Amino acid sequence: MRDNTVFKNGLKELNIDLSDKQLEQFEIYYDMLVEKNKVMNLTAITEYEDVLIKHFLDSLSVVRSEKARKLLSSSCKLIDVGTGAGFPGIPLKIAFPQIHVTLMDALNKRINFLNEVISTLELKDIEAVHGRGEELSRKDLYRESFDICVSRAVAKINSLSELCIPFVKLGGFFIPYKSGSIDEELEEGKNAVHKLGGHSTDVVRFTVPMSDYERSLVVIEKKSNTPAQFPRAGGKVFSKPL
Repeated sequence: MRDNTVFKNGLKELNIDLSDKQLEQFEIYYDMLVEKNKVMNLTAITEYEDVLIKHFLDSLSVVRSEKARKLLSSSCKLIDVGTGAGFPGIPLKIAFPQIHVTLMDALNKRINFLNEVISTLELKDIEAVHGRGEELSRKDLYRESFDICVSRAVAKINSLSELCIPFVKLGGFFIPYKSGSIDEELEEGKNAVHKLGGHSTDVVRFTVPMSDYERSLVVIEKKSNTPAQFPRAGGKVFSKPL
């Protein structure tokens, strides 16, 4: 058995209690991630302890936001936009099994992997959806349907907000995970957040447990409906950010 002490200590720091079954699910997820990574590019981080800290504990660190913790303690609906190898969506689903999770990614090969993980871990109330945010958030099934939208995708707040805020219902939250200095980016993104119906209520700055990796959570509340013209199509989200 591998030594997961660092993970357990990190969970204590986050005030998250997991059963033996949940801990085993994380172990299986790690094995599947590393095995699949041999044949397709899922992550540059593969060492056991690094994955425990930089993927699993980092994903779970959204509970540093009290608003997120409260929602995750209920049977909320969560969407993870640009989930990649399943971060943060799958760790959050394992730790908070009562939530309903949608994992969204634009690469079908990653969706196939995520479906394997979902099946192997016997996770319920979770789906992996192939598509782009610009398209899916225009569908009635997804638009303004989620209590919380999370994303670890690498994109600036103005562009990421246009992709993500349309998924969030009124009174819900969009919470992107950010790293590095973000004050200038936040200032640049204020206009976009406002246009899309959001309001930046809080920035939670912290260090990922068991590391010196600095993170920020930008907590954006959905205050009004997103205007019908957003998100824009044709790549404008990134080529001409709001």
